[in-house]
Amino acid sequence: MNYLLIDKMIKDALNEDISNEDITTNSIIEKNSKSEIDLICKEDGVLAGLDIFKRVFYILGNVDVTLFKSDGDKVKKDEKIALLRGNTRNLLAGERVALNYLQRMSGIATKTNRFVKKLEGSKTKLLDTRKTIPNMRNLEKYAVKVGGGCNHRFNLSDGILLKDNHIDAAGGVKKAIELARNNTSFVRKIEVEVEDLEMVKEAVKAKADIIMLDNMDIDMAREALTIINKKATVEFSGNVNIDNIEEIGKIGVDYISVGELTHSVKALDLSMKNLRNI
Repeated sequence: MNYLLIDKMIKDALNEDISNEDITTNSIIEKNSKSEIDLICKEDGVLAGLDIFKRVFYILGNVDVTLFKSDGDKVKKDEKIALLRGNTRNLLAGERVALNYLQRMSGIATKTNRFVKKLEGSKTKLLDTRKTIPNMRNLEKYAVKVGGGCNHRFNLSDGILLKDNHIDAAGGVKKAIELARNNTSFVRKIEVEVEDLEMVKEAVKAKADIIMLDNMDIDMAREALTIINKKATVEFSGNVNIDNIEEIGKIGVDYISVGELTHSVKALDLSMKNLRNI
């Protein structure tokens, strides 16, 4: 991870939460008071973001965080994840920011892991999307990898993906692929989004490297795979959920992308509890 970027992100989050001072804590806690507190998991899940959690208190200072788990570990309800010891004011001031990062990232890793399990036994790999919270993409995509998924392009500079609006603007699938090929480096792969079988045929004829089957039903996707006949890598996207991903994986696509991994996440329930003065 790029800790220069992450530290700036954390500092911005701390400044958002503490614009001047933590008036609640500072009104009742002595400046040099010391305490210890447990980080506890309140439901089963997969952890991601422990280094970010720890980094919050490193930036605040005078807090030691001892981790009993690592990113990617599965945890059970009531399991102790870490012990924090140090300045009481900093423990309380950093609690919400640290938990917000850890809970969201662990929620993403947990959800991703559930989807990955549905694809066990198939060759199909799970992909994320760019449907992330602004300025959180690097952490959210990291959490997807921790959960067992794979990352699609990180941003618009990362890869060529000709979507419906690009195709309309260019004047069709064939023209869009030709323009992309003629105006970018030969080392770049070209992915094109298709919505029906005629578009599939155009994409194959124009020698797209990757063909995304967008919002197709299973039967149409099977026909598309027959047309493509391994002449391109195949990605399935659109209306994928935990109930249908296993069936989609069985038809033989190379990748399935799921926006839900990051855009509709329930945070894993974690808590800092049992504060003791030391």
